[in-house]
Amino acid sequence: MKIGLLRHFKVTLGYPNKLVTSQELLNWQKEYDQSRVEEVEIHHQNEKWLKCYSSDLERAKLTASKAFEGDIIFMEDLREMTLYPVIHTEIRLPLWLHVTLIRIAWFLGHKSQKESKQEVITRINKVLDQAMVHGEDILIVGHGGIMMFMRKELMKRGFSGPKFNRAENARVYIFSKDNHNS
Repeated sequence: MKIGLLRHFKVTLGYPNKLVTSQELLNWQKEYDQSRVEEVEIHHQNEKWLKCYSSDLERAKLTASKAFEGDIIFMEDLREMTLYPVIHTEIRLPLWLHVTLIRIAWFLGHKSQKESKQEVITRINKVLDQAMVHGEDILIVGHGGIMMFMRKELMKRGFSGPKFNRAENARVYIFSKDNHNS
């Protein structure tokens, strides 16, 4: 069995390169979710996928429709984690500082974050359980953060595959497992 993880096409909206308030950061996140993408060719490394699961966010849906011919199962469970500013202030902070504080808060389970790490892992495993039920080769289209956790869960399930810290946009990462030794 093979599972291909594919991060959506690159979003055209760049990162804020200035100091931002927490509200400006939230506004930028909304714009990012609605931004256009840069379509490129997707190389499947000669794999033929029998099914495709995708996040239901527009950038992933568009990527999935270009990567897979056939019915695609769109799932809210494949959405990226929504991270919220820790400090709600009108003081402008560098983006890197907001992001660092948010990531620390998320990993520590701070109340500012609406979804815990365990909740994210639970929804990833729900998707993998559904995708793997028939042992078919599956393409899963999602987001960078979700893919990092999905990779870890695949490894726990006996899959082997490439290591990545930050998944590249529009690149398929293939994980395989010998069905006879499951």
